[in-house]
Amino acid sequence: MIRFEHVTKRFQDGTEALKDVSLVLPTSELTAIIGPSGCGKTTLMKMINKLEKPTTGSIYIDEKPINDLDEVQLRRSIGYVIQRIGLFPHMTISDNVALVPKLLEWSKPKKEERVRELLELVGLDPAVYMERYPLELSGGQQQRVGVVRALAGDPNIVLMDEPFSALDPISREQLQDELRNLQQTINKTIVFVTHDMDEALKIADTIIVMRAGQVEQIGTPQQLIDNPANEFVRSFIGVERINQKRTFGERRLVEFLDLFTDNWTGDFEEISADTTIEHAFLQLDKSDQDYLAIVKEDRIVAYANDRDLLKAALAKVTEVTV
Repeated sequence: MIRFEHVTKRFQDGTEALKDVSLVLPTSELTAIIGPSGCGKTTLMKMINKLEKPTTGSIYIDEKPINDLDEVQLRRSIGYVIQRIGLFPHMTISDNVALVPKLLEWSKPKKEERVRELLELVGLDPAVYMERYPLELSGGQQQRVGVVRALAGDPNIVLMDEPFSALDPISREQLQDELRNLQQTINKTIVFVTHDMDEALKIADTIIVMRAGQVEQIGTPQQLIDNPANEFVRSFIGVERINQKRTFGERRLVEFLDLFTDNWTGDFEEISADTTIEHAFLQLDKSDQDYLAIVKEDRIVAYANDRDLLKAALAKVTEVTV
């Protein structure tokens, strides 16, 4: 668990990037931090690995104040993915991914095994890509390598600073889907900075909306859509998105199967594919399960959690495959 306690960040010119921020980032969940430019979202994230330090206040990881932790050791224990990817062009993909394990003095067999495991996890064949160089990969492939490099040392926390914003729309959407599916496997505490509300609604378990160095609202995507805390949050989410959720809430699950999850190994509750999205939200809320198993013609055809349902509720009709 990451906890901020009355954190203020004031720069030398007097600018207050953060103003008395207190919040808790849930463990093993993906938290998106969103807000307009200059709102303090990147500063907030960078404080977790001490790239920025608070003027006043304290930050805790698992109830240990990070002020007492060595900066180098702390940063090696936290994965970090940046917008510009940051791969070293003169190093092979294998060497790029193994950078932190090398610093942690892992054995060569252990490093190679970890590289292979991670590349396979994001759909890059190790036999094809391990000895290639970054410039031989597409932008989307390079960003996949950037993501798995952040996971190489098996950190509990991963920071992601607008990692997909420089990609083309198709690559960006693919990586959003892959990150969401990847998180179901790795269950890391991911802090994801973005300026894109659609991206936040799609991938996040929890969303933090910021403005002018302060937190305006914290909640799940569904909570933000259903109950914006104030006019700023409502405007930032967008009335169109809110209305889309309400309008398409009566559409049936069967119309959105391509947007849902193919596999789920945990517990679930079954629901008919003919059920409306609105009723699916209600059933999931009443159940004690994270997922609904969607049944069509007596067999399970997909799985959906609250984010999947929200994604379907916000989808445009033209994007849906029946």
